[in-house]
Amino acid sequence: QVQLQESGGGLVQVGASLTLSCVASGQIFYNGYMGWFRQAPGKEREFLANIGCASGRTTYADSVKDRFTISRNRATNTLSLQMNFLKPEDTAVYYCARRQAGETSYQYWGQGTQVTVSP
Repeated sequence: QVQLQESGGGLVQVGASLTLSCVASGQIFYNGYMGWFRQAPGKEREFLANIGCASGRTTYADSVKDRFTISRNRATNTLSLQMNFLKPEDTAVYYCARRQAGETSYQYWGQGTQVTVSP
């Protein structure tokens, strides 16, 4: 069973930077995909970015591709999301997720961490 734990959220001002972390149980950063999502109040969950655990190849949503950077650290079993130039519309609960190799959907999710960007 994969367990994911996010941290690093908080209250920041417009234009600030923030780095989210997601620590995973077990050695899972050698296959499959890890991703970051967010959900704002009253809105559907939104895909932000993912990374191939073996290849390191990244994919980003258009809304964040010039501001956010996803990365993984195999030594510490940690997934990160560096967020720059934050905007009020980035306010949401941010989740990391795991998609097993050969699967088309994400099976494992963290509990989320709140990011609030004040004007």
